[in-house]
Amino acid sequence: MSRGHRPSHRRRGREDSSARPSSERILVLPGEEIPAHGLKPGPGTYRTGGKVYASVLGLLSPRPPLVQVIPLSGRYIPKPHDTVIGTVTDAQSTFWLLDIGAPRWAPLHMTGTPWKIEVGETDRYLHVGDAVTVQVENLDPTGRIGVTMIGENLGKLEGGTIVHVSAARIPRVVGRGGSMIGLITRLTGAEVVVGQNGRIWVNGTPDAIQRVASVLRLIEENGHRAGLTERVESYLLSTLPTDAAGPELPRSGPGPGPAADRDDPSTPAPAGLGSDFEDEEGEGTDGPSEP
Repeated sequence: MSRGHRPSHRRRGREDSSARPSSERILVLPGEEIPAHGLKPGPGTYRTGGKVYASVLGLLSPRPPLVQVIPLSGRYIPKPHDTVIGTVTDAQSTFWLLDIGAPRWAPLHMTGTPWKIEVGETDRYLHVGDAVTVQVENLDPTGRIGVTMIGENLGKLEGGTIVHVSAARIPRVVGRGGSMIGLITRLTGAEVVVGQNGRIWVNGTPDAIQRVASVLRLIEENGHRAGLTERVESYLLSTLPTDAAGPELPRSGPGPGPAADRDDPSTPAPAGLGSDFEDEEGEGTDGPSEP
């Protein structure tokens, strides 16, 4: 397989989904190439090698300017102080609407950002389809979700792609003390930001993004089993890029994505991995298998 390219998954007797009308509800598999028709990759998708692929099992849902996949699983239920990754779905004069994978949109008011914004200028700072890291501030009795972009490691995410996993698997993605996510970034060279809503932003080379997306699916499918760390490490080592001199180990420092500029809130450092993210099941980084 060439670097940065993922072949589409074709099933016997299934016709090319690009030939189907966009109004039809099409079930897609993780890693399956989906027709974008000039649309930007939205929730449930990722782009690599100039093509768009599904990152979850779900229903294809083109919603210009985005193409997205609606997961066939329960939605994320927000809690105060959760750090989440959202995508902008609308820009009004004083706020943006964010999709954070919850039952309701989350409005981000212009006063909840580090920028000095005049009324009517929101679209100068964030556009539909942009990805951001925000924190859930509060939930009112009506179910309204209050979020803020003011805080450490919060802000706009430049470039990269978003991969989705079940929010219940986030502790396994992070590992105890950040051990699992540290292993992933060290052996891929990718820059990774983890949201507690099951959205994970990945930036790096097409090959690095592909390998991270694949290992996240491995964790999604095997997160209930013991020996997960060894399984992940084995996969990452077996897929290391090679050259004439042998395997090429990525550097252990930050990934190849844009360096965080702490004076510019639009380019945050990767989100901190607090105890709410960590895997506290079992011993070490691997929890016991479920019955």
